[in-house]
Amino acid sequence: MKIIAAVLVSTLVGGAAVAQTSDPSTSPRASAATANTATTMAKGDAKRDDAVEKHIDQLHDSLKITPAQEAQWNEVAATMRDNAKAMDRAIDKRIAGAATATAVDDLKAYEDIAQTHANGVAKLATAFSGLYSTMSDDQKKAADAAFSHRGHDAKKVASR
Repeated sequence: MKIIAAVLVSTLVGGAAVAQTSDPSTSPRASAATANTATTMAKGDAKRDDAVEKHIDQLHDSLKITPAQEAQWNEVAATMRDNAKAMDRAIDKRIAGAATATAVDDLKAYEDIAQTHANGVAKLATAFSGLYSTMSDDQKKAADAAFSHRGHDAKKVASR
């Protein structure tokens, strides 16, 4: 989850930079700019796919998923992949329209990304709850730590 959040934040920041550039359609190099944007988005999608796969593998290892839990784990992993694809679509849509987006368009694009993220978290919680109920106490402890932001939250609370 932390990787996905980090990818989302970095993509949003990068998208904001794209949104602040001039309209490429007014440039004689408009088609090249459009091709570059498409290529950049495809490369970004591939990087995010790789990051999601790495995160899935790391989580599988840290949770010590047993052979008996593989079917439920596969549902969790598929949900994570589906969520990543949905985020890719929402982010790519925002990036594609960034050159001509108004402030309102930009806010609506952020809303769409945030809603996509919220829907994905709900789907993941549903998929993960079945697996969690089959876990040993040690696995549950590892899962609690993996999905916790306690260390991060503690730093926020301490700095207030």
